Amino acid sequence: MEGGFWLWYEQARDRAIAHQVPLGELDWLLVEWAGVDRLKLRLHDPDLALGVELTRLDGLWQRRIHERVPVQYLAGMVGWRNFRLQVSPSVLIPRPETELIVDIVAELTAGHRRFKQGLWADLGTGSGAIALSLAENMPEATIWAIDRSAEALAIAHSNAQLTGLSDRIRFAQGHWFEPLAPIAGHLAGMVSNPPYIPSQTVLDLDPEVMLHEPHLALDGGPDGLDCLRHLATTAPQYLMPGGLWVVELMAGQAPAVMDLLVDCGCYQSIATYPDLSGIDRFVSAQYQPPAQANFELAP
Repeated sequence: MEGGFWLWYEQARDRAIAHQVPLGELDWLLVEWAGVDRLKLRLHDPDLALGVELTRLDGLWQRRIHERVPVQYLAGMVGWRNFRLQVSPSVLIPRPETELIVDIVAELTAGHRRFKQGLWADLGTGSGAIALSLAENMPEATIWAIDRSAEALAIAHSNAQLTGLSDRIRFAQGHWFEPLAPIAGHLAGMVSNPPYIPSQTVLDLDPEVMLHEPHLALDGGPDGLDCLRHLATTAPQYLMPGGLWVVELMAGQAPAVMDLLVDCGCYQSIATYPDLSGIDRFVSAQYQPPAQANFELAP
């Protein structure tokens, strides 16, 4: 392209401003996908080396501006906790707030050997982000990563290999708990970031989400609670006594989800946790078989 990289860079920034795309996304794409040195970019080094053809880069940036394709999909990767994960339109882009669910599990399992050495399920694993972090934090546990999408599972499996954690994770395709029928009653815990957005609200999301992220992983039914209801009512068949139930949900849904758990009549220690903005974003509970009231899991 005529004019060289720095002329293109200034024009790309102008287009981003005009279309209300965060400027930081341009720099991120240059570093992560085009192999640009971050310091040289910041210093406007005239000797900056571009790892790809400028025409290819411009084509990607045009898609970001005009098609509203998320920059993570353009680069094919995203940073999450201490991982660099592959992503594609087959999986949701892991969000920073979801990182907190792993910290919640770490807090709830601290000092409990049966948790640390037990069987866990990440239901609706997508990119595998949660399963990978569980495997990293509980090296003696076995983590099951479950998803209905074969394409999503392929990405999750690839991410497990990239992070060196594939030996700690088992993958299965199916609807929520169904692939885990052989180990029903033996799960130490289940974790999920399920679809929780009301169907009509999905259509009103930002175009980056509505047009490009998988609706299967977004749409939670008319009130957004369909999948959460299923997880609450089905988990008792699969959790061991004292097993943990931990989910992410939409802002404003915590009271309804807590009521769901109470109505099931087999959960105790029901609690909510805020996200980085102080919004109740997560709910946890402990499975309590009716014949074992006030059950407490031994360390």
